[in-house]
Amino acid sequence: MRKIDLLLNEYGESHQTKLNKIIHYFCVPTIVLSVIGLLAAIPTPNFITNLFPSGLYSYAHFGTIILLLTLVYYLRLSFILFLVMLAYSFAILFIIKTIISANFMPLWAFMTILFVISWIVQFYGHNHEGKKPSFIKDVQFLLVGPAWTISHLFEALKIKF
Repeated sequence: MRKIDLLLNEYGESHQTKLNKIIHYFCVPTIVLSVIGLLAAIPTPNFITNLFPSGLYSYAHFGTIILLLTLVYYLRLSFILFLVMLAYSFAILFIIKTIISANFMPLWAFMTILFVISWIVQFYGHNHEGKKPSFIKDVQFLLVGPAWTISHLFEALKIKF
């Protein structure tokens, strides 16, 4: 069995009830967005900004760097998963840029609110299920969560990953 299949199966063991699954379908992407957004809110040193072409300066932040590193992880697990996560990463970066442009509140404040609410709801789902979150056993499952969420979309569309 492939490593991705083993990881998804193990992650799925603590996500069996319909309510917990639904919560994860919404909260996992929101948590990923909020973490990348919080990282994007950290002031970026010039030596990092200068690594990016001038047209991409608005994406030159720690959030982008973490996304690039996680994409390497997904590539090692599955090429199809990598492609989907790449598209999702572009969407996250676009959403963050849009939130910054809207200028209705500081990015860090908005992302902190999303992060806290999403984790409260996630823990409610795990309490309902009666099982601890997978990442308590292995921090790697923080990266498996988004893959698990997307794997259900793949299954519904009958896409082999």
